[in-house]
Amino acid sequence: MKKTLLSLALSLSAVTATPLAQADDIDKLLAQTEDDVIEWRRHIHQNPELGNREFETAKYITEHLQALDMEVETGIAHTGVVALLKGGKPGPTVALRADMDALPVAEEVDLPFASKVTTEYNGEEVGVMHACGHDTHVAMLMGAAQVLAGMRDELAGNVLFIFQPAEEGAPDGEEGGAELMLKEGLFKKYKPAVAFGQHVTSGLPSGMIGYRSGPLMASSDEFRINVEGRQTHGSRPWGGVDPITAAAQIVMGTQAIVSRQIDITKEPAVVSFGVIDGGVRNNIIPDSVYLNGTIRNFDMDNRQEIFKRLKVTAEKIAESSGAKAEVEILEGYPVTSNDPTLTEAALPALKAAAGEGKVVVVPKVTGAEDFSFFANEVPGFYYFLGVTPEGKNPATAASNHSPRFYVEESALKVGTRALTQLTLDYFASQQPQ
Repeated sequence: MKKTLLSLALSLSAVTATPLAQADDIDKLLAQTEDDVIEWRRHIHQNPELGNREFETAKYITEHLQALDMEVETGIAHTGVVALLKGGKPGPTVALRADMDALPVAEEVDLPFASKVTTEYNGEEVGVMHACGHDTHVAMLMGAAQVLAGMRDELAGNVLFIFQPAEEGAPDGEEGGAELMLKEGLFKKYKPAVAFGQHVTSGLPSGMIGYRSGPLMASSDEFRINVEGRQTHGSRPWGGVDPITAAAQIVMGTQAIVSRQIDITKEPAVVSFGVIDGGVRNNIIPDSVYLNGTIRNFDMDNRQEIFKRLKVTAEKIAESSGAKAEVEILEGYPVTSNDPTLTEAALPALKAAAGEGKVVVVPKVTGAEDFSFFANEVPGFYYFLGVTPEGKNPATAASNHSPRFYVEESALKVGTRALTQLTLDYFASQQPQ
């Protein structure tokens, strides 16, 4: 269960007073780190690895953290790396998270450090690219680690750096990601009080930060429906049971779940079919049809209600025509929701990093993030960092997961500063006033 921030009842001025007084020191350390962050990002970008296979990335991160004289653990959730920076003064532990994995995408951006890596994925030879910007997440967290390590004697608490594998999902038949890290006892061992994470996006101008209190990103779940009929000749449909018409009715019937059965004034939801597969010949009614799709929503109670109604709707529609529907729901990532108190307290840090006028509230995002597992254990705050260059329209820029996804690297210093400042501000908020 998510803990409450009982100890964070304080004014914004009280939050920011101490850390921002250290702004000159922070700026100096950040300036010394800026070129390193870009160099690290380019190395990781040029050498991408898929989820649960981030072996070289993990080694690269580990060497950096060990050089900073931290307690480092490797091999967590297959390839994950965590490090604990112990501050010089007593206080809580703040968790900072970056994801490490790349995508099976062949890069089409003309860069001197563009990925040329290929690998086998689902039995096919594919390109591999950091098309979602996880290379930048790793580099910025490495930078924050370097800055905070340079201030360790002044830190009133500890920092847990989490370099997480397989955010994009583990390979078939494997576990992975944030859920597995928690299952293996990460938070039970280190007991962080809060968790912070960030994600680059082409949807905002470079250096701008987007946030939202409460639900930010949707839950993501998969459903599979097998509709069993009885094969017959297409000229004699009464001689069998037609799973195709039953499947078509299921597709249409399930659309009423969100539009007529769920209170969408509470939170929006989507039920989408992505696969309809059945039949091999125009005049043969097949034995079965396979349906596959996704559910996205922003409320965990609604999520369970949709699961229940999807199963009942599919089964009863199939039954009405003499067919049978077997429904399987594979739960994915929960809703990524920002703790309201922590969100409010985080705003001064974001403004210190990006500048006044460059921190904006963004709409809900129907994409999903497994940072949600961390934020279900402790109060969490997750935000977006814009990376689209000046002169390009974020609305039409190549999106995350595109082979043409492009990062304006000047934004990385903003993200590094944000992670650093969020940590310092939280430590300050926990000190006696």
